[in-house]
Amino acid sequence: MVHNVIIIGSGPAGYTAALYTSRANLEPLLFSGDEPGGQLMITTDVENYPGFPEGITGPEMMQLFRKQAERFGTTVRDEKVTALDVSERPFTVQAAGQTYRAKTVILATGASAKWLGLPAEQALMGHGVSACATCDGFFFRDKTVVVVGGGDTAMEEAGFLTRFCSKVYVAHRRDALRASKIMQDRVLGNPKVEMLWNTVIEDIHDPAEKRVTAVTLRNTKSGETQRMPVDGVFVAIGHEPNSHLVRGVLDTDDLGYVITEPRSTRTKIPGLFACGDLVDRTYRQAVTAAGSGCMAAIDAERFLESEGH
Repeated sequence: MVHNVIIIGSGPAGYTAALYTSRANLEPLLFSGDEPGGQLMITTDVENYPGFPEGITGPEMMQLFRKQAERFGTTVRDEKVTALDVSERPFTVQAAGQTYRAKTVILATGASAKWLGLPAEQALMGHGVSACATCDGFFFRDKTVVVVGGGDTAMEEAGFLTRFCSKVYVAHRRDALRASKIMQDRVLGNPKVEMLWNTVIEDIHDPAEKRVTAVTLRNTKSGETQRMPVDGVFVAIGHEPNSHLVRGVLDTDDLGYVITEPRSTRTKIPGLFACGDLVDRTYRQAVTAAGSGCMAAIDAERFLESEGH
């Protein structure tokens, strides 16, 4: 059997692509991958997605996305795609020891935030630990937070958080920032921001209380440690696009994000489309990912039409 569309990934982009292609009677097959639902599965409250005035948890939202896609005929397999061969059509996809063939493939594998690697970090994810100020900053009104990082992302996060927080610390392991000069000036000139130079976070407290109460900081020069009360930790050390399936096959930028044709989800390989955070190093929001998934579905549908399918 040759499927019309195989979708790899199950965040807002993947499920939206599935919804649109299934409503076009293309009977898509979707592989949810290692992290079914994507990054929203570690988000406790989503209040910035249109249509949910009372807010909704990330896992609940992704369950609704999935249910809607399945209602129109999407087949979802909770399996990880281990190999993708796009050297000839139909393309071949391998998952759980099985081989599947497809006329088109939509890549929606997303990007994963880089973390510090602390046990408490995982325990407090969504309970004061975040990798997205745009998503979660609102919950920290009049609170004290610490941002970890020294690049443009960290500066953007810190700057955004000053709209809500009473105090924003920025912990950076060196004594100079990697961020662009204009971003540095904008943030360092803000009276709410205080830099913690040559500083790393050793621990986050307190998983027992299921909320962030403090961090243990270590000075990289002196080795001294101190415990500092904070209400939230924002990790801003970058994202890793999940582009391993097509590394060396598709063009990527310097960070590994897949490059598509301008104003399109088409890649350089006809019939292969990419959408969501896999191609977006700028916005990384659920709503933009969903819109991108819609674009990929329409691009795939038109591609199949042009071939007479």
